[in-house]
Amino acid sequence: MNRHRLQITVYTDYKSPYAYVAKNPTRALAAEYPVDLVWRPYTLRIAEYLDAVDTRSAHNWRKVKYAYMDARRLANRQGLVLKGPRRIYDGSLASIGMLFAQRSGFFDAYHDRTFERFWTHDLDIDAMDAMQDHVARLGGDADAFLRFAQGAGADEHRSIVAAAEAMGVFGVPTAVLDGELFWGGDRIDALRRAIEDRLAAGAAAARAEGRHAAS
Repeated sequence: MNRHRLQITVYTDYKSPYAYVAKNPTRALAAEYPVDLVWRPYTLRIAEYLDAVDTRSAHNWRKVKYAYMDARRLANRQGLVLKGPRRIYDGSLASIGMLFAQRSGFFDAYHDRTFERFWTHDLDIDAMDAMQDHVARLGGDADAFLRFAQGAGADEHRSIVAAAEAMGVFGVPTAVLDGELFWGGDRIDALRRAIEDRLAAGAAAARAEGRHAAS
């Protein structure tokens, strides 16, 4: 990344419906502005904020039902299929798969297909054999993924989540620009304005620097 480009770190989780529907609008920012998107996993621990299924309150059940209805409405606008999950998933393997795909050169395909297959009930993101097959279909090395997931990948995943939380991240999708957090797909417009403000400030500084150099 050169000094004229901005870097935005985007935290996501394949089991989050809101992360899914925010994927394409977030990607569009990189086509619209000189920004580099750095995708990172933030694997949600569902029971921490919505209770475990067997102890979930009526209030939290209403929140869950609304969230899926709302996300499905947003998905329909993009032509995406979003079926309600069959159970509560952990999702760590899929997050580690993201890191593996980034190192192996097939992140874009992995990112799209993992979301698509999970939300059409075509992929169990918590099953190692299913995830190995998924990686292999995308051209990755299934055995290398297994070793990565059981070793360095698991450690890196934990480190990324811990660092994100130390920064203030608590949910997905969350974008971070110069230390400023933007949580939720409905904050993309706010992120866009922040990008434009920083680009304008950078252009003004460059002009001032040019005038100073010429004098």
